[in-house]
Amino acid sequence: MPLNDSYAAVRQRIALAAQRAGRDPQSITLLAVSKTFDAAQVAAVAALGQADFGENYVQEAVDKIAALRPRWPALRWHFIGPLQSNKTRDVAAQFDWVHSIDRLKIAQRLSAQRPAHLPPLQVCVQVNVDGEASKSGVPPQQAGELAAAVARLPRLELRGLMCIPAPRDGLQAQREPFARLRELRDAIAAAHGLALPTLSMGMSADLEAAILEGATLVRVGSAIFGARSRPHGAAQEAGR
Repeated sequence: MPLNDSYAAVRQRIALAAQRAGRDPQSITLLAVSKTFDAAQVAAVAALGQADFGENYVQEAVDKIAALRPRWPALRWHFIGPLQSNKTRDVAAQFDWVHSIDRLKIAQRLSAQRPAHLPPLQVCVQVNVDGEASKSGVPPQQAGELAAAVARLPRLELRGLMCIPAPRDGLQAQREPFARLRELRDAIAAAHGLALPTLSMGMSADLEAAILEGATLVRVGSAIFGARSRPHGAAQEAGR
């Protein structure tokens, strides 16, 4: 399917899900997950009006951002994969968002390394809602403590929570982990006096379920760009 058709189809899915949920489609950000796709493909989607792009792999992303920023300076870059300590400097300098904060050390490094001339880095705490050993994310019972600590750091702005639930079949089953994340967000916000407007949840296969449970940002890759031809080992899929 041509990119313009697949992109329009995803936008239509978001609009229909929002209508079903009684929500404004404009309240839901589409994050186009461009990991493994080259700069020309990103530019083609940007030309359709897409502004937010998600990446998992630091060096690939840094090269892509450098290639695209001169022509597309207003694009917003989101880091959505597991982040190692030795990669935080590049992420702090090049990205607008980080969705995958799962330990305080990473947040502290991003805070210290965020250049002073840039606005605060927008961040989300990643929660391992299903307790999967193969997935990053803080356990739900520790998420509030981590969120409160991250919120106190300079040069960062805590926006909310992110999750990557295990795949499920059927709309009702897909909604369950997203409902748990929403309820956890609400509980943390109330307990710690935090404004947490962002729920980063939902991908190509389950974005409708996520929107019904309050997602404010959905991470969609293959439904826009097509199947990926070069997988990167066993890295978790933060956007499909």
